Amino acid sequence: MEPVAVDAVLTGKAAPLRGDEPSAIRKSSREGPVVIGPLGLEEDEQADLRVHGGPDKAVHHYPFDHYPFWKAMVPDHPRLDAPGGFGENISTSGLAESDVCIGDRFALGSAVVEISQGRQPCWKQGHVMEWNQLVAHMVKHRRIGWYYRVIEPGEVRAGDRLDLIDRPLPQWDVRRVFGLLIGGEGKDELSAVEQLAELTVLAEEWRAKARRLLAA
Repeated sequence: MEPVAVDAVLTGKAAPLRGDEPSAIRKSSREGPVVIGPLGLEEDEQADLRVHGGPDKAVHHYPFDHYPFWKAMVPDHPRLDAPGGFGENISTSGLAESDVCIGDRFALGSAVVEISQGRQPCWKQGHVMEWNQLVAHMVKHRRIGWYYRVIEPGEVRAGDRLDLIDRPLPQWDVRRVFGLLIGGEGKDELSAVEQLAELTVLAEEWRAKARRLLAA
């Protein structure tokens, strides 16, 4: 896989989103180097640590490649003119969910990161975009982004490269795993779900989803 350029590095602070409920989904582009530590980017926050953040969801990557698709649905939406509309930390062009796999390791600037799971869309993405149907569309079209865990801390800035180092599990691309565990395809592929339940590089949250599907 050819390296891709990091188009934007984004962080956000927690602020009220719906009533008094806080969220840091509103991200802004950063200039200059940003430190990547074990829990993510310096000065990036997660308001609800029960469902966001932690070592398996340290850095959120959302492809800018998807923005034209969304703009075709809502041409005048102001949050689709630049990266950050989906709460992402890293924006690139040239990679999508079918191009990357669970367990992929990348050099991200001077850091090393590893794909741990896809992003499960949530109401906050629809709320901040003022688009009630967005989450359903993200699930249907598998345009969800993914998370990295941090293997080696470092720094990243816009213009750096995202360069694949290792791909141990080419059979488990993010789009397929999302379809199996979130998109309803797993009920017809229980042998695949069984494998995911035992896949240690997959985030524990998604391994638990696999176990629940098997127990249903």
